[in-house]
Amino acid sequence: MPLDPAIVYVVDDDVSVRESLELLIRVVGWRVETFASARDFLARSRAEGPQCLVLDVSLPDLSGLDLQKLLLTDDVNLPIIFITGHGDIPMTVQAMKAGAVEFLTKPFEDTALCDAVRHALERSQAALAREAELRALRERHASLSEREREVMALIVVGLLNKQVGIRLGISEITVKAHRGKVMRKMRADSFAELVKIAARLGVAASEGLTWHALVHL
Repeated sequence: MPLDPAIVYVVDDDVSVRESLELLIRVVGWRVETFASARDFLARSRAEGPQCLVLDVSLPDLSGLDLQKLLLTDDVNLPIIFITGHGDIPMTVQAMKAGAVEFLTKPFEDTALCDAVRHALERSQAALAREAELRALRERHASLSEREREVMALIVVGLLNKQVGIRLGISEITVKAHRGKVMRKMRADSFAELVKIAARLGVAASEGLTWHALVHL
């Protein structure tokens, strides 16, 4: 089933290719927008939600591979499906190493394109879910008091409550109280989960301990 409100962008300088791909994509049930050049595509503000790009390698201004590099430089998470009438192995390898979902040589089967688009949109949906989860974790961490953030940074690198208390100049009982608040506010069901959350957020005091070492404490 198509992901809704998923959108597929098509960039190809051949109007007949654009029209045929637009028809195919609409028939399947996805939204679609077409562009004759990479610069036209870059000038358009993209919508929210799952999306992917069907991109011709050879374009009149900025090539498809150059557009891929530009998007990667700008940290734009947009799965790309390359299409070309004269692909070669080095070109394919370059595109795939840079994260392309698929590299299709014209003429290709409709099912091949649809399968690639479906895979790309699923990848986009998964990335959006990860980003949303990370934003939520950051918001929870921001809700901590300064002292709670200090306690969290120390306990996730393996320091005991007593050691944390000595480091911060507070009692062990106070550390336990802050620790409990940290667990509740970060919605961590266990200490191991809190450590994983801290790793995702990049939150840890510099204690000379690596995450690998902590696992074996």
